[in-house]
Amino acid sequence: MSTTDPGTSVHFRLQIDGIDLGPFNTCTGLGVEVEVERRVEGGNNDFVWQLPSRITYPAVTLTRPLTADSAKVMRFLASLPQQVNRGTAQITALRPNLKETIVQWSLRDVVVVGWTGPSFDPSRSEVATESIELAHHGFL
Repeated sequence: MSTTDPGTSVHFRLQIDGIDLGPFNTCTGLGVEVEVERRVEGGNNDFVWQLPSRITYPAVTLTRPLTADSAKVMRFLASLPQQVNRGTAQITALRPNLKETIVQWSLRDVVVVGWTGPSFDPSRSEVATESIELAHHGFL
């Protein structure tokens, strides 16, 4: 049995092609899905073949409050019109001290497909957040 505490209050660090975009508070979409084709076997009514076919990976979205690291994302996004290349990304789950790694996922053929900035409404007192969305073709 492990004697270490499980990761709680996790933060995520995002790097794309070695460029550190800083820590994020939430990460959604890490996963894989295998589509299955069902084939009924003739003459055998109590058996259905389930054949794996296509593998898909949902987009990964990372979100955080606006910080000084938001400028890193803006510099990265400013370079996109000149070069849209598929690269690699590392998403690292960190303990709250932002130094100890819990686990790391490496994604291949990554493209930034979206960025959402904050919405400002003077009638509502909320934290200004930003989100970045990544499409990818699997894990390394």
